[in-house]
Formats: sequence, structure tokens, C-alpha cells
Amino acid sequence: MESNKAIFEAVYDGDKNQLIDILEKNISLEIRNDQGRTPLMEAVYNKNNEIATVLINAGADVNAQDNMKNSPFLYAGAEGNVEIVKLVLNNGANFKIYNRYGGTALIPAAEKGHLDIVKLLVNWPNFPKNHINNLGWTALLEAVILSDGGKVHIEILEALIDGGCDVNIADKNGDTSLDHAKKSGYTEMVKLLQKAGAK
Repeated sequence: MESNKAIFEAVYDGDKNQLIDILEKNISLEIRNDQGRTPLMEAVYNKNNEIATVLINAGADVNAQDNMKNSPFLYAGAEGNVEIVKLVLNNGANFKIYNRYGGTALIPAAEKGHLDIVKLLVNWPNFPKNHINNLGWTALLEAVILSDGGKVHIEILEALIDGGCDVNIADKNGDTSLDHAKKSGYTEMVKLLQKAGAK
């Protein structure tokens, strides 16, 4: 149990050398703290990419979920941490693991304006870019519904369209992204969606 505590302390302290020493003792990388987080998840939550990289290279599970249903991939995507998202994608990210809203990493990335993440994911082979979450929204719908219609979300919308996202998927009420953009008075978004064949 002492080594379990030590691995979390090394992660919290960002002490790479101490972490490497602990890893040489072959302790489990999948132990959990009170929030249900593994050492890798804590490193990602703390935005310590160097420590996260050491843990991933040591074989930490990139798909483990905590009590809030976040995984390293889902959390890094929502927070715009491109380095970790790339690392996790290259180390077996499971696209069928969803956050507490039933969403992929792309959906909150689109909502929060993380353009680099959006571009990366829509162009990643076999990524489910048209996945519908528990609210009945795709990343494209969310980028319109939860945006302010400003420059950042216009760029996000462009990236989603360019990445091949379906512009005509409707929400649970039958409203499309175009309907929402019109209702909100987002003129630029309306133009982009119409040009992309939205109805």
C-alpha cells in the first residue's frame, strides 16, 4: 500500500525520477484514489504531460474511467490538451468509451472551442465524428447550440464541415444545426451550413 501512495505522490509532485524508480518495482498502474482516478488520470487532470507520457509508455490504461466517467482521452479532449490526445490516440484510445453525457472527446472540444483537437479528431481514421450524445446532439449541433456565434465557433464549424461531419443530423426535437443557427441569428454559421448542403 505504501507504494500505491508513493506513485500518486510522485504524480502530484511531478517528480519524474521518483516515478521511474517506483515503476521499476512493477506496481500496478491501475490503482485508484478516492475519485476513482488512476495515476495517469491524475497526471492528465493536472496537465502534467511529461508524467502522463512516462505512465503511458509504461503501459497505463488510456481508457480507464474515473467516478465522473472521464478517461485520459475524454478529459484531455475536453480541456484542449493536444499532446495528450495525440499520445492516447496512438496508444489505443477506445472511441466507444463515452463521458457522463454519452459523448466523445470531440463534442466538448467543439463546444469549448478547441480547434486543434477538433481538426485532429475529425480527420482521425474511424473516429465517430457524427456520434450523438445523451442530449441528442452531435459535435456539430453542440458547436452551434452552445456557441455565441463568434469567430472561434465559426472556425470550429468550418473544421467540422471540412472534416466531413453530417450537417443534416437533427436533435431530439427534429431541429438541425441550420435551424438552431437561424433561431440564434448566427448569420455566418447559416451561410456556412447552407453552403455545405444543410437543410
